[in-house]
Amino acid sequence: MCLALGPECAWCSQEDFMAGATQKGRCDMVFNLMKKGCQSEFIENPTIRVTIPSDHKANTQVTPGEVSIQLRPGGKASFMLKVHPLEKYPVDLYYLVDVSASMHNNIEKLNSVGFDLSKKMANISLDFRLGFGSYVDKTVSPYISIHPERIHNQCSDYKLDCMPPHGYIHVLSLTDNIAEFKNAVNKQKISGNIDTPEGGFDAMLQAAVCQSHIGWRKEAKRLLLVMTDQTSHLALDSKLAGIVIPNDGNCHLKDNVYIKATSMEHPSLGQLSEKLIDNNINVIFAVQGNQFHWYKDLLPLLPGTVARQIESEAANLNDLVVEAYQKLISEVKIQVDNQVQNLHFNITAICPDGSRKTGMEGCKNVAYNEEVLFNVSVAMKGCGITEGRKYVIIKPIGFNETTIINIYKNCACQCEDSARHKRICVDETFLDGERTNCEDTNCSSSEDTFPFERCKLHPDQPICSGQGDCIGGRCLCHKTRLGKVYGKYCEMDDFSCPYYHGNLCAGNGECEAGKCKCFRGWEGDRCQCSLLTAKHCMNSKGQICSGRGACVCGKCECTDPRSFGRFCEYCPTCNNACDENRNCVQCHYSNNASQTTHDQCKTSCAYMVHYIDPASVSPKLQWRKFLSSG
Repeated sequence: MCLALGPECAWCSQEDFMAGATQKGRCDMVFNLMKKGCQSEFIENPTIRVTIPSDHKANTQVTPGEVSIQLRPGGKASFMLKVHPLEKYPVDLYYLVDVSASMHNNIEKLNSVGFDLSKKMANISLDFRLGFGSYVDKTVSPYISIHPERIHNQCSDYKLDCMPPHGYIHVLSLTDNIAEFKNAVNKQKISGNIDTPEGGFDAMLQAAVCQSHIGWRKEAKRLLLVMTDQTSHLALDSKLAGIVIPNDGNCHLKDNVYIKATSMEHPSLGQLSEKLIDNNINVIFAVQGNQFHWYKDLLPLLPGTVARQIESEAANLNDLVVEAYQKLISEVKIQVDNQVQNLHFNITAICPDGSRKTGMEGCKNVAYNEEVLFNVSVAMKGCGITEGRKYVIIKPIGFNETTIINIYKNCACQCEDSARHKRICVDETFLDGERTNCEDTNCSSSEDTFPFERCKLHPDQPICSGQGDCIGGRCLCHKTRLGKVYGKYCEMDDFSCPYYHGNLCAGNGECEAGKCKCFRGWEGDRCQCSLLTAKHCMNSKGQICSGRGACVCGKCECTDPRSFGRFCEYCPTCNNACDENRNCVQCHYSNNASQTTHDQCKTSCAYMVHYIDPASVSPKLQWRKFLSSG
């Protein structure tokens, strides 16, 4: 436990060290331990090391291919990663085409694409291959018409003979035989459906994960060109058809047909992004019409993608592919896969022009003879529940090479009995219930029988709100991709509460346990309303919403279903004035009124409240006096 408190803390395992002293004296700075008489060979103080194994995998584009890092809690290590794009890559280009009826003219244009495009790509690629697949939508209502006369010909309205609708069909595996590609496109019929969005994301995921069917090559740059003129359905859309099984992200092609289209949901954007990156797929959205901007807005959520607009009848399709490909290979950005709890990565890209960017932002306009350097810093915040060797993968997006980082977490003393010396390592058992803290140049401890109880906001809540680790009675909050977790009990964060006009809790509160805790003077579930707006709910008598509703952000919400109006002032079937005033009688009594009663009086009867002493006035006079005041 001592080593887990900070990078400066060390443990003395010498048996006769400070004889008679408590265990807390064994955990201290190295200098202090030696000053107290601990011999250097008995001091447990793991070092932080970065090594590149001599037998590591040799990469061409991404070096080093493997790194080993020894870390301890609170420690940080750094190394440089180099990405060197090649001059000419083999290229696999798979056309994934929306074959709904409105795409008829664009599909005809594909007939002349293969030969012309292969000539253009010869200048920038050593080896170019083409493949082809088609998609429409899920073949269930309400996405397609199930009328008997239209079930097999969805586009009868276009006076065309259509093939039956389908989720996704893999038509042609990647090939360098351009004539074969042209023949496959010539045979392609259009199809149709009845709703506007298509099943594009369903088909994209299958084209990415069904590697053996498509024929993706390991050494090639993989391009998935999606041609469409409509948006795509998203996850949960399929619930309209009663499909509730989440997409499992696996390949489900049988005889080159996607067989799970009617039983499994569309993938989420996050899931699709993960599968595209895992399979080194770069996407080119070639979109015709007004939906181009819908796809353009998705680009930040799908790394390694570009969007281009198709001109009428796809006249610019060849140039579009070449331009998009050159843009993709000139961008170098990386991400961290297989993240390990309590490890925090900070990555800075050093671009050829000297500028510095974050790892995910990366560098643009990188030429094939230039290198991009990434300063990778790894910090270990705590041990968590697992120790030993872990590994993390640094992956340049769209590249088929990676860097594997082996992390060795040193959280415990390496104490072993020997023939000459007996070592004492009782810090790991924590049986003495001590809490030790290591700060600056001093390691101290204090008695605390139940250190984990000090890490709970309330006794019935999880330790560190379930968002951190309890070390020595103090919470060390987890780092997440979503945002920052903070607070004494890790109860606060900057991402899990509702936003208002782009600001968390409207900028007028803090996020605590998933709910906005408003600063003074603000209210609402997003802290979007000033308390000053309550004056807009007060009627001419000084009542808030006429006593029949609540003031929410300056507007009355009538709680009495019989009332209506701006101030809930209209209520034809409510009690008459005498009956209403009778409810405020108790507000005139000063003796032993509860806080609830006082609050109600301020809200509903504020305009007539003035307390009297009931002992000095007869009941009949009290009632007359009250009516006259109302």
